[in-house]
Amino acid sequence: MNGGKRDLILTNPINVSEVGTLWQTYLEKTLIMRFLEYFIEKADDTQARNILGGLWQELNFYVKEMEELFAEQGMVKPIGFTSEDVHLEAPKLYDNGFDIMFVRVLKEVSMGLYTLNMNMTYNKKVMSIYEGLTTVTQKIYKLATFYLLEKGILSLPPKVTIPKKNTFINSKKYMEGFKLMGNKRALNDLEVGILHHNMEANNIGMQLITGFAQCAQNKEVKQYFLKGKELAKKQIKMMEELLLEDDIQLSATSGATVTTSTVPPFSDKLMMHCIYILNGFSIVGAGTGAFFSLRNDLAMKSMLIAKDIYFYSQEGIEIKIKHGWFEEPPQTEDRSEIIKGNE
Repeated sequence: MNGGKRDLILTNPINVSEVGTLWQTYLEKTLIMRFLEYFIEKADDTQARNILGGLWQELNFYVKEMEELFAEQGMVKPIGFTSEDVHLEAPKLYDNGFDIMFVRVLKEVSMGLYTLNMNMTYNKKVMSIYEGLTTVTQKIYKLATFYLLEKGILSLPPKVTIPKKNTFINSKKYMEGFKLMGNKRALNDLEVGILHHNMEANNIGMQLITGFAQCAQNKEVKQYFLKGKELAKKQIKMMEELLLEDDIQLSATSGATVTTSTVPPFSDKLMMHCIYILNGFSIVGAGTGAFFSLRNDLAMKSMLIAKDIYFYSQEGIEIKIKHGWFEEPPQTEDRSEIIKGNE
């Protein structure tokens, strides 16, 4: 390394938040790449294979960018997920467009993470990585959405009457959802949109975790996935009931299916971390639903969902730690231990 480059690194080291977000991003990207490698191997649709392959190439570039940055900073790179975590010879576990459906969900997660990560970034090179990843994510999300609509796998949200005038809420009764007598107000369009989106996400999540449960090797992990499947079903049922109360046509179904294969294409470690990431996304989604749902019964049910997901997530973290699958994030110096060691 030449002196100029060394001096630049020494005067502009990445800060604590950048270390943390890059660590998390590296784990997520290597996880997604392992899924993509399996889906590319099993894809029987040229258009789908092109979307998957294009995303793999883009992510591989930014993974190498992060590895180069880690090396420049003298920082150990995360282990992440490697070829040992994917078994390309395993039969198809999912069919009928699940690969693109799942990629679309992952890109939703990524869009939110990059926004948060950029807000904690001060280094030009790190900013450039997140800017590039954001562009890739938005492009792939759009391609995946149009592909799924064209194939009839993804359904549009319900149609509504287009508003023709502006009005303001003139009574706190607008917020009342817990009523023993009388009718609740109808759901507003934002509330319907949130319910539809959450149903869509839980539907694909239920398919995903059903496949995981079929092929998990560890009995405790298998039971954890089965518990997650029931949690997703519970949420879907609750949202269906809320929409049916307003005579709203349900359309958040997925054409994706799980095959009967029980041969694991992924390691238990990888599948557990995947659910860990999706749990975090679900908690944020439930919080968003609670905040933007102005009817208090919807807000309360969203918070109860968030509580259920939180405790389910904590159980998963304990399993990951128990089996040595949770790679520890970098941490700041323990000053009390340093002082104690100098006594």
